[in-house]
Amino acid sequence: QVQVVESGGGLVQPGGSLRLSCTASGFTSDDYDIGWFRQAPGKEREGVSCISRYSNTYYADSVKGRFTISRDNAKNTVYLQMNSLKPEDTAVYYCATRRSRIFRCSSVPAAMEYWGKGTLVTVSS
Repeated sequence: QVQVVESGGGLVQPGGSLRLSCTASGFTSDDYDIGWFRQAPGKEREGVSCISRYSNTYYADSVKGRFTISRDNAKNTVYLQMNSLKPEDTAVYYCATRRSRIFRCSSVPAAMEYWGKGTLVTVSS
């Protein structure tokens, strides 16, 4: 049974940084990709960033240059380093994963198989 657990959310001032972590357990190989998604109040869930088993990455235009995703296969963990945070980054951030052997990761919520419960990120002064 695959389990996905996020951590690292919290309250931060505009311009600050946070690092989110996502651990996916239960896979028998590294053939999976992991994505970060977020959902703000009254808005649809959107893809923020993802990383494939080949370390191919994707970033939404709204976070390019500010967020960095990385992967540690030995720890089954993916990190999302978020810098220069803005109030519009406030949302519940979800980690999700799917089994995959292809080069490109997916940033589409409907494509993901397993989801974490989410962690709240609040950017406010």
